[in-house]
Amino acid sequence: MPRFRADWILPIVARPIRRGWVAVEDGRIGEVGGDDSDAVDLGRVALLPGLVNAHTHLELSYLHGQVGRSDTFTDWVRDLLRLRRQSPGTSPADIQAAVTRAVDEARASGTVLLGDVANTLVAVPALNAARVSARVFLELIGFNVADPEARVREARQQISGAQPSDRVRISLGAHAPYSVSPGLFREIRADLDRAPGPVSCVHLAESPEEVELLGKGTGPLKALLDDLGAWDPEWRVPEASPVEYLDEIGFLDARVIAVHGVQCTGEDLRRLQTLGVTVVSCPRSNLYVGVGSPPLEAFYAMDVEVAFGTDSLASVENLHMFSELAEARRIAPRVPARRLLESATLTGARALGFGGDYGSIEPGKLAALIVVRLPDGVTDVEEYLLGGVQPADISWLEAARS
Repeated sequence: MPRFRADWILPIVARPIRRGWVAVEDGRIGEVGGDDSDAVDLGRVALLPGLVNAHTHLELSYLHGQVGRSDTFTDWVRDLLRLRRQSPGTSPADIQAAVTRAVDEARASGTVLLGDVANTLVAVPALNAARVSARVFLELIGFNVADPEARVREARQQISGAQPSDRVRISLGAHAPYSVSPGLFREIRADLDRAPGPVSCVHLAESPEEVELLGKGTGPLKALLDDLGAWDPEWRVPEASPVEYLDEIGFLDARVIAVHGVQCTGEDLRRLQTLGVTVVSCPRSNLYVGVGSPPLEAFYAMDVEVAFGTDSLASVENLHMFSELAEARRIAPRVPARRLLESATLTGARALGFGGDYGSIEPGKLAALIVVRLPDGVTDVEEYLLGGVQPADISWLEAARS
């Protein structure tokens, strides 16, 4: 059983090990220990689990650089919808090529597992061909849906024809409280309850406009739904926060990932923590689309489970999770470095249903480990990893072994 020694081993579930080693057999981790003169020395590097990008939209990768930064979320959404309408000639092959480039970029920057939200499942072939795992959420949208049960049934048929695998798993997801009817939320929840394994997701409490719509039934998102012909005049205003609303209709629990949470109040966070909901934070994208920075320090202070995602290349420069961690450190300077790293690895893997294979360096897990080159003089390796590690300094243990 070959052993590999590094200046620092980051198990995630324990303190970093100085001059530690990891044994690998048949692609899985065997043992983890202290200094061993017989181990293959990887040099001045940190060895840690591959990162988990728990939220992105790979099928939007072809729009990279085309949707501008916005001061308000609804304006950004309008620009996105306009560009998608103006790109009817974009073929599935073009979209797949953009997805492939995006996945390659994510892997090159240290990502081993993706949480991908999709409307068409066009990304599934590219993911099946890649060296990453993924939980793909087929996202349902419909604020005014005549037959929610039929919509879910059609989505299930779409999933069955998409060739899911143990490595690329497909679930149903709901878009957001401002774009999904109560009836459709309940049918998605019922579908989730029929199987013990899958998880679901929803964009939640992302913008002030969402809070206004759920609280008062007014604002820019109502105007957008009107313009799209999607408004339901029978819809009753919940007069509640987005979190309270989805809790009260029975949608939220530990098997539902809530993405963003920028507008969460203390009471919202208490609910999410009680329910066991994992919040996936995407701080770089939040700034780009005009909703502000998430209250990351409050997430951790309230003991909410936190994972990280980049969101799509339509709202962020790249899919580099180390860049996301650098932004998280900027806005949450008091959160311990180890907790941020855990969010970008183990918490995300567990939330996506892959915690048995990814997210930490423990015996039995896949040896999907990244090697990060360190400069001289690094004494706090966890803090160093939050400083914006570049892809040029990242490699995979499999490459170091060959």
